[in-house]
Amino acid sequence: MTSAKWIEHFGLMRAPFGKDVADADLWVPSSRKRVVERLVEACHERGHVLLTGEPGIGKTCVLRALRHRLPEAGFRLTYCHNATLGRRDFYRQLCGALGLAPSATAAAVFHAIAEHVRELETTRVHPVFLLDEAHLLNQQVLEHLHILSNYAWDSAPLLSLVLVGLPELDERLRLRTNRSLYSRIHSRLHLGDAGPEDTAEYVAHRVAIAGAAQDLFDGDALAILHEASAGRLRDIDRIATEALRRAARRKLKRVDRKTLSASFDADELD
Repeated sequence: MTSAKWIEHFGLMRAPFGKDVADADLWVPSSRKRVVERLVEACHERGHVLLTGEPGIGKTCVLRALRHRLPEAGFRLTYCHNATLGRRDFYRQLCGALGLAPSATAAAVFHAIAEHVRELETTRVHPVFLLDEAHLLNQQVLEHLHILSNYAWDSAPLLSLVLVGLPELDERLRLRTNRSLYSRIHSRLHLGDAGPEDTAEYVAHRVAIAGAAQDLFDGDALAILHEASAGRLRDIDRIATEALRRAARRKLKRVDRKTLSASFDADELD
């Protein structure tokens, strides 16, 4: 059965666990809403944030929720995800994201960014730099980031840094060589493991916005799905999608325990 047919089988408008979800339709579990609130508060307070969590736990969803919550009129969000670059190329990437023409030297690039940040301040627009996969940042970049967070002898917080990465990012920042940057990060947030209720809430939300008229997973299937995925969204998406395909091939209208259990390995065929 083709992808279009399994979607049609359940009366859905689209695949429920794809990545093409609008910010307004994003799911933030009840247990994560406080984290989003803290991020929003930190940006309004012009502070810096450290956000850590295991792979697939929902860090990107939280960032997108932050983007949706911050008013466009007062904030300029810049998202950088290529964290493996050297210092000059990192700042050149940042220039590109800001719409600036990158210069040849690291000093010139940094100067262009600093001037741009000052210009935004005069228009009452607060820049927020979201640095994803920050645990992969080059050490030279980490050592230099504290300069971005230090204007006018540390008296003018002209921008907010949001460093996002795996738990080892916190360990790196605690090293003596990074203490200057770490001391300036007052909001240190960690996304812990999701609970069974989070998985059930996530699945219900995704199938609902895809157009499902009823629950597509029974209780036992949801329990197994949470155990198999450990509540990590990418794993939930993969396993749940395979389970729906299998259920459609078997002419089932709901995913049961047996169908879900057979969906752990996407390469396994009926």
